[in-house]
Amino acid sequence: MSMSPEHMAANIERFSGYADTYDAYRPQPPAALPSILTQLAQVQRPRLVVDLGSGTGLSTVVWADIADEVIGIEPNADMRAKAARRVSTLPATANVHFENTVSSETRLPDECADIVTCSQSLHWMEPEPTFAEAARILRPGGIFAAYDCDWPPTMRWEAEVAFQDFCSRAEAIGEERGFYQGFKKWNKEQHLVRIKASGHFRFVKEILVHHVENGNADRLVGIALSQGSIATLLKRGLTLEEIGIDKLRGIAERTLGRSPIPWYFCYRVRIGVK
Repeated sequence: MSMSPEHMAANIERFSGYADTYDAYRPQPPAALPSILTQLAQVQRPRLVVDLGSGTGLSTVVWADIADEVIGIEPNADMRAKAARRVSTLPATANVHFENTVSSETRLPDECADIVTCSQSLHWMEPEPTFAEAARILRPGGIFAAYDCDWPPTMRWEAEVAFQDFCSRAEAIGEERGFYQGFKKWNKEQHLVRIKASGHFRFVKEILVHHVENGNADRLVGIALSQGSIATLLKRGLTLEEIGIDKLRGIAERTLGRSPIPWYFCYRVRIGVK
């Protein structure tokens, strides 16, 4: 694996300590996505779906009623424990389980999966080994799909500007103090180019899928706190006041209020057919 052990350890550790916040405020995958992927895979009911970087299981459990078996691959202990608790409280999820390993070494058999997904996680994975592993475990004609939503979702423009300003200022603090050293991530805008260049997939394309959920001021603040860059500052001892959460909360309460309104998420889905 070309990623150094330091990068691997840092990337995994980045997601420790805020699984509950992540799980409470992050969006579900687009409702139409399973139907799109199963149609592309030309199968009515997948025998196996593998979710790489499955986190708290938000992107994994959506397959429980659709596939015979669902496996989440998640190396972070906090995230994986939260996912296991999620499954234990939901009905009809006995076919879902999580493995403590990484995207480039799933330890699954060759050609065992119909669909392999990466939900908002591919930018933290070493690209080429991940693509090679996805292709290895996919059966011929199987589908690899890496998808990310644009931040923030569309709701009220003043709140969106406040969210972007908050994240930019907070991340500048982290950069200035050297808190992000050791992490390595890849530009999401280059996902499609890298998937094509890997040579592991005979057809590659990007599609846009829209998704709607409700949100209010509290959720906007929660989504801000669910960002790994912000969680890193808090773990390093900064206070909410120091990172500027009060300003964000004030604008969110004024522009969004407490009553939920529709939030419109735009997902960019990069697809490869083995």
